[in-house]
Amino acid sequence: MTDAVRFDVPETGIAVLTIDRPDARNALGKDVRAGLFAGWERFESDSALKVAILTASGDKAFCAGGDLKEMSQMQMVVPPPDMFPVPGDTVALTKPTIAAVNGVAYGGGWLIAQACDLCVASDNARFAISEAKVGRGSPWAAPLIHMIPQRIFMEVVLTGDPLSAQRAYETGLINRVTTRESLLEEALGLARSIAANAPLSVAAGKETVLMSTEMGKTAALKTARHIWETAYRSEDAQEGPRAFAEKRKPVWKAQ
Repeated sequence: MTDAVRFDVPETGIAVLTIDRPDARNALGKDVRAGLFAGWERFESDSALKVAILTASGDKAFCAGGDLKEMSQMQMVVPPPDMFPVPGDTVALTKPTIAAVNGVAYGGGWLIAQACDLCVASDNARFAISEAKVGRGSPWAAPLIHMIPQRIFMEVVLTGDPLSAQRAYETGLINRVTTRESLLEEALGLARSIAANAPLSVAAGKETVLMSTEMGKTAALKTARHIWETAYRSEDAQEGPRAFAEKRKPVWKAQ
């Protein structure tokens, strides 16, 4: 980890990664990128952790995007494919992630929020793919076609203008809108709901959703049956119904 990204475990099974460069609007400079790569690796490798929340310090910016000063100094042309810590792309994560967005999420900030499995935003959040305004590119936005309507996608990338939190919610980009004061608690509430579930079912559920965006209906159904085989044949698959019948909480073993 670097001091640009904090890693906390506020509750059993839940990690919180916090970008801590509010003076730089939490931009994705070298130290932040290194901290996020390390944080995601730590989360994935710790079997005790079930869900991770990505958030940022301050109330003005979740992440203002790439560090344009750094890019200018480097005279960057095409960014290296592994430059940014992007779950599902440059970072392999099998466990669920939640973005908790407060303030602006522009460019790379939109990217890392988009890459999380779920997203909660405060009512002052703003989302923009602002690359057209500074002559840069956003090839990473391609997966949005599975998340928001085509017309909205087109508007966002062509204008570079921001969406309010409410508009982002209406288009399906984010799951919930809350107040600035309640943002982390809202994200923790989602994380608790996930962490309380059978781990093998959660893992298979995430894999099924991601796989389904890559395939047609018939292929997706066939593959999904294979994905869920492990969960069906696990001890947990028997423990759930048994706990229900005995009117108690299940004890998951992830086996």
